[in-house]
Amino acid sequence: MSIPEVHLVGGTRPEAVKLAPVATAMQRAGVLQPVLIASGQHPTMVGQALTAFGLEPDVVLQVTRTTGTQAELLTEMIRQLDELWAERTPAAVIVQGDTTTSLAGALAAFWRRIPVVHLEAGLRSGDLDSLFPEEANRRLVAQVAALHLAPTPLAAMNLLDENIATGDILITGNTVVDATLAVAGQRLPFENAQVAKARETGGHRRLVLFTAHRRESWGAPLDRILAAVRELVDRYPDIDVILPSHPNPAVRAQVDAALAGVERVTVTDPLPYPDLSRLLSEAYLVLTDSGGIQEEAPSFGVPALVLRDVTERVESLHAGCARLVGADTDLIVKEAAELLDSPVRRDAMTAGGNPYGDGLAALRTAQATAALLGLADAPEQMSPATITFGANV
Repeated sequence: MSIPEVHLVGGTRPEAVKLAPVATAMQRAGVLQPVLIASGQHPTMVGQALTAFGLEPDVVLQVTRTTGTQAELLTEMIRQLDELWAERTPAAVIVQGDTTTSLAGALAAFWRRIPVVHLEAGLRSGDLDSLFPEEANRRLVAQVAALHLAPTPLAAMNLLDENIATGDILITGNTVVDATLAVAGQRLPFENAQVAKARETGGHRRLVLFTAHRRESWGAPLDRILAAVRELVDRYPDIDVILPSHPNPAVRAQVDAALAGVERVTVTDPLPYPDLSRLLSEAYLVLTDSGGIQEEAPSFGVPALVLRDVTERVESLHAGCARLVGADTDLIVKEAAELLDSPVRRDAMTAGGNPYGDGLAALRTAQATAALLGLADAPEQMSPATITFGANV
């Protein structure tokens, strides 16, 4: 008897990172055969991210882009996924998060009547303009998913508020916690030569990690963020800053112009996932507009100052392990200085642990998918003692 295939569709580096532990968990269980589909959205980054886990895509879609629009990308991915699944129909399809790839995979599978499993379901900002277009994408995927794997109780409550059936929701934790703990725990040498040199020469200083990749951070907001970097380095001679820059040439030029000649600041190209995970594990503080880093940082006891005005990952705000600072230079410096001046306050921010998971999310995801297909019993929810919504529905 052949093992049913489950196709895991990813198109960006964060998707690849969060799907990789699921593929590994399925391989180990032996009940389902994971097939990793690189959608063609960011094929090089997907391949690089999977390499960190000893994986590679099983299928790579060749998406040709001429206009660069979301409509073009969505249309081409749906067409190719539909052709693939007409010939090689999986038992289920897993999509992750809120990208154009997630929406394409969910729609193409739904139209083929293939059950859709939505990993990292239920995140909501409450504003279709922020984050755009991700907020709409995740809401649309929820309309066609058969199984909603929520990373936190709050995400599950969001789904219940939208009349998703209780039995179709499982709280798993976030698989990014599984991923970053596994990769950082390997303590691999830094692949990026600039990072290796910076850590070798500045390892006695406190590391502050900056990332600002989101499109809404570009332009004037990024100028204000970079001004904060300069002011913090000038004020604190015992810190080193590492700032992986977005690959967009205009953004990199903006970063280089603002930080040229500033000592103790290392600007790099986008980093391999093992390098980024290790840096995060060694950081004193992280300032970021990345959703994934907001989820990963608490596992290493690292507070996050979030360079956004709004975040859909409000659990970290409620738990106290993150604070919103936007792109306000004065506020960024004020909040960072408070933590740099007081290690006690810094440590207190993450004393409650990571609200996003316990490192077992991938196992729960594999079990839940098998249960959906009638091949296993459903797993228990994450931290069941804290989940009370079921009795109130």
